[in-house]
Amino acid sequence: MAQSDSLIGIEDVQKSLNRSRASVYRYTNTDPRNLNPPFNPRKLNPEYRSDQKDPLLFHPNEVARFAKDILRIKEVTVEILNSPSSATQQVLNSILEELVAIRSCLEGSNTMPANFSTRRDQEDRSAA
Repeated sequence: MAQSDSLIGIEDVQKSLNRSRASVYRYTNTDPRNLNPPFNPRKLNPEYRSDQKDPLLFHPNEVARFAKDILRIKEVTVEILNSPSSATQQVLNSILEELVAIRSCLEGSNTMPANFSTRRDQEDRSAA
């Protein structure tokens, strides 16, 4: 059992319990009239949600409790893996790398002009 405060989604619960997605939803303590129903020891209780559209997330200890107490599974292993790198993460990483490169260039420059017009005068380049 992974001892972590990370929450896991339906797919990870499904893999941990070796049950179908439909079964996991049947086990889950949900109510269409109540966003956060009270704790039910006979059900798999999700974490607090602030909106109906929020995904169901579970604490690993809750998944283990449900597996041992209700499903009578003797050994339960819940693994929490880092999600694969998304396109957004890749863009953010490239932006960060570029900002670090810009900062190192700026810090490497010994003389920094007071304003841009002075800088333009220092760099006398002809237009191509």
